[in-house]
Amino acid sequence: MGTHRYLIVISGGLGEIGREVFGDFQIEADGTTTVLTGDLDQAALYGALNRVQSLGFELVELSRLTDGAK
Repeated sequence: MGTHRYLIVISGGLGEIGREVFGDFQIEADGTTTVLTGDLDQAALYGALNRVQSLGFELVELSRLTDGAK
C-alpha cells in the first residue's frame, strides 16, 4: 500500500499540545474546525485517527485527496 494525501477535519481548535501531537500535519484552523492535511500510508492514517479519538476530538470529515490536490 502506498502513501496518499489525506484531509482530516476535526471540530474545534488545537491548543499547544494538540499542535505538537499533530506536528506531522499541515494545520489550518478557522475557529470552528481544524483541518489537518498530510501524506500518510494506511498505518499512519489509522494512527492519526487514533490520536483524534484519544484526545477526544470530534471527527467531522476524512477525505483522501486526489493526485495533485493540496
